[in-house]
Amino acid sequence: MKKTYIFPGQGSQRKGMGEQLFDEFPALIKKADKILGYSIKELCLEDTNDQLNQTQYTQPALYVVNALSYQKKIKDGEKRPDFLAGHSLGEYNALQAAGVFSFESGLKLVKKRGELMSQAKNGGMAAILNSSEEKIQEILKDANLTTIDIANLNASSQIVISGLKEDIEKAHPFFEKADIMFIPLNTSGAFHSRYMKEAAAEFEKFINKTRFYKPKIEVIANVTGKPYAHGNVGKHLIDQLSNSVRWSESMTYLLHQGEMEFEELGVGDVLTKLIGYIKRDFAKTAKEQISKKTEVGQKKHSKTISSGSKKTTKPVKKNKSVTKVAKQKKISDPTKLVEQWNEVYPVGTPVLSDFYENELETRSEAVILFGHRAAVYIKGYNGYFDLREVKPVQSS
Repeated sequence: MKKTYIFPGQGSQRKGMGEQLFDEFPALIKKADKILGYSIKELCLEDTNDQLNQTQYTQPALYVVNALSYQKKIKDGEKRPDFLAGHSLGEYNALQAAGVFSFESGLKLVKKRGELMSQAKNGGMAAILNSSEEKIQEILKDANLTTIDIANLNASSQIVISGLKEDIEKAHPFFEKADIMFIPLNTSGAFHSRYMKEAAAEFEKFINKTRFYKPKIEVIANVTGKPYAHGNVGKHLIDQLSNSVRWSESMTYLLHQGEMEFEELGVGDVLTKLIGYIKRDFAKTAKEQISKKTEVGQKKHSKTISSGSKKTTKPVKKNKSVTKVAKQKKISDPTKLVEQWNEVYPVGTPVLSDFYENELETRSEAVILFGHRAAVYIKGYNGYFDLREVKPVQSS
């Protein structure tokens, strides 16, 4: 199974974050304090002057805690991940972990970014729940509020809009009328929108002074939902300020890479929850694709019967030993794994998974998803499980 470390962005900060990390990495803390001109430990743990929620302080604080969380993993002997990703500010941690720039260079970038973004006034943002990008755009167009942009495509059930504060306030009743949940966010800036163009232009001057190295680990970019290339790091970081964070697209790209484990480092579990929604949508899409293929197959089968052809059905073998299951798990070819599973286990086979305490039940034959993944649809869970993640329950 492959692994991705993900880093949260602004909004995840909280007083007390990083408490177990600061004393373990004194050299990095000393460097951070020198760059910032204040005690990062005091800011995060005490926040005496109520600055932690101010953008120019929030972003460096999160960057440092996220970075220390990754350093802790490596120090404890954890294997480096196969992929890295971060939401907005968190993307700087992903790039730093991939060796694109040093801890110090990244902190200098984040410090400047936070300062520029904090200067953006009269902006507002709102989260739109359980709606689509197309529906949101339609409502904004009908309300003559095309001055509002899509800021974050976090998941199909959570999209964030950004614009001038007065326009965001005007939009509220239009979404309520459409019976769509509208949650204003506590921010003074219209982040990830056209209103950050001026900040992006200033940031570009600073970016151009920074040297970027080739990523040692693949990093997924917010603005494209695809991996970074060595030559486009600076451009992507500049564009990120005024363009949508395509988080759902980024995570979907990773899910297409095969069996994937995600681990959120830093503060909180906001991204972990979002990935839960994204996985649900991913499974739903896979199910629809399988249904279409099944429908096409049934039509072909009907034609075969009408032409007089005969098709023999192999008798279903039941109650095979655990040894058989073990052999299947060692099969690297997903097609062979599916074939052997379907020979032995009929639809309705009780199964167990390490991820669930209760006994589950298959609701389909095993199939190949996305051309490389052997999976079976599970009743109750209403989604696909990799065949290597389930174990049939033997009949007594």
